[in-house]
Amino acid sequence: MNATAMDLLIWARGTGFSLALAIALFGLTLRVFEILSLGRKHDFAPAREDSPGSGLRTVFSRSLPLPGMAQKSPITYFGGYVFHVGLLLVIVFFVPHIEAIRAVIGLSWPGLPTAVIDMVSVATLLALVAVLFDRRRNKVKRMLSGFGDYFAWGITFLPMVTGYLAFHHLVLDYTLMLAIHILSVELLLIALPFTKLTHVVTLFLARWYNGDWFGRRGIAS
Repeated sequence: MNATAMDLLIWARGTGFSLALAIALFGLTLRVFEILSLGRKHDFAPAREDSPGSGLRTVFSRSLPLPGMAQKSPITYFGGYVFHVGLLLVIVFFVPHIEAIRAVIGLSWPGLPTAVIDMVSVATLLALVAVLFDRRRNKVKRMLSGFGDYFAWGITFLPMVTGYLAFHHLVLDYTLMLAIHILSVELLLIALPFTKLTHVVTLFLARWYNGDWFGRRGIAS
């Protein structure tokens, strides 16, 4: 078992990761190219010089909940913020992740203390579970949810939970659990361009486009 687990880990950290990263980069580049190639119709109306909106401003303003919406659907908003921010912190500021990034692009930066990452991981996992529970409990959200929504949730949750279990040496042998964690990350990378998780990239393009379009007409965004 140990030899098999080690072989799996070596493959996941080498060939598997290279393939997954190549697919993700190719897929995301293709998606962005498809979006940009659509172009936009020429706007013959003169732009408003005193525009209250802009593309860059909208990228940030649309990340804030609309007035009153946080009270109407607190789990959706607060749970969403917690798991998005938590996921970002774990990916970018966990020291082993920084080392993995340095091995790929040659850049590194200081990481957060292990205890902080551990607490953030637990909060992120709880937020993901809460968001899923709320989706299933709410009749409207349940009706609007399809396979793609649950698949996106699952492949986001899996790297988090397997990483936590591997770090704490729980459930399975550490080598095997670490291999499963890396493979789950690679599954996420491969699925990124072909599922709703593409919004990691496209949401910035969409928000900038909408903000710029409204801004030219003097509409706040």
